[in-house]
Amino acid sequence: MFSFPVRIYYEDTDAGGVVYYANYLRYAERARTEFIRSLGFEQKEGLDHEDKFGFMVRRVEIDYKSPAVLDDLLDVTAELVEYKGASATIKQQVKRGDNVLAELVVTVVYVSYLKKRPTRIPEELVKLMTGATSATGATSATGAASGAQ
Repeated sequence: MFSFPVRIYYEDTDAGGVVYYANYLRYAERARTEFIRSLGFEQKEGLDHEDKFGFMVRRVEIDYKSPAVLDDLLDVTAELVEYKGASATIKQQVKRGDNVLAELVVTVVYVSYLKKRPTRIPEELVKLMTGATSATGATSATGAASGAQ
């Protein structure tokens, strides 16, 4: 499972001193982006293509369990749980140590922004994502397997 670190700053909190609820979506987006980058797939290449390919979020389900606060160091995970041609479902958690603060299930669709239509996720990326899911050990933001020496 991929993990990406996030530090909580003043700008992340609301008037009550806890992380504003919508910021969890930002953290999840960053982790998904870094997950794909850690696999060696450059999303900018799709955007530079004449049809401008990229991912759009189709659906998000989020369950808030406990608040994050100023100066917390969180880990945001990303794990592919389903792939269907043009879409992928990714399970994510926002954690402080072993404490799960939020759980998300995000469905993304690969689209041609120019044609405004879904298109199959590139086979190269599918192989990378499904390989990362079936590999043993978690990956971090550096792409290294946890426990690797």
